[in-house]
This record gives sequence, C-alpha cells and structure tokens, in this order.
Amino acid sequence: MSLPLWCLLITALLPFWLAFWGSSVRRREFGHLDNHHPRQQYAQMTGKGARLWAAQSNAWEALALFTAGIVAMQTSGGGKLADIACVVFVLARIGHGLCYAMDLATLRSSLFVVSFLAVLSLFMTALL
Repeated sequence: MSLPLWCLLITALLPFWLAFWGSSVRRREFGHLDNHHPRQQYAQMTGKGARLWAAQSNAWEALALFTAGIVAMQTSGGGKLADIACVVFVLARIGHGLCYAMDLATLRSSLFVVSFLAVLSLFMTALL
C-alpha cells in the first residue's frame, strides 16, 4: 500500500480514536455511558469531553476533504510532494485532536490551517 493510502487509513481511524477517548471522558463525567441516547449525553458534556466530541466531528469533516484530495492526487500519480503533503496532513490532524482535548485553541487553529494547506497541495499535484 502506498504512503498516501496509509495516511488515508490513519485519517479514517482518527475519528474513532477520538470517539473512544471521548467515551472514557463521558463515562467519568456521567458515571455511565447512555448507549440509548449517546448524542444527547455528548451534548450535555462540558470541558474536555465537549472538546473531544467537537474534535471527532471535525475529524469526520476533514476526512471527506482529504479523501477527495487523495483521489485528485491519484489522477496524477502523486509523487514526493503528495507524499509529504499526506504526512503533514496526518501529523497536523493528530495534533489538532490533541490540541482540542488540551484546550490549546490558537495552536489548534494553526494546525487546522496547516492541514487545509496540505490538502490543497494534494489538489495542486493533480494539476502539475
């Protein structure tokens, strides 16, 4: 499997990692997991739990754009620039989730921009 596809797999797993982390925080906050109404329970969370829920939602949104970037990049064959853009994207997204959890808003926003620019780079490789 190519490096960009490995990066896509990692990116696809990030929301699940954030969900499991968020569930452990949710269990601590409420004393139990409400599996009948998990979204309502998440909506009542505060602090780290609420930030992890937001990070998970953002990770799902980022996955769609990254997947489109991978498809666009595949039309051109990729290359070294695409590999670098994929790795930068994955590292920025991991950092983004961690910053969400630790309430580092400015750094989180900066990593969001870095990941967005990395995806744009993938689309640019399709044009080159």
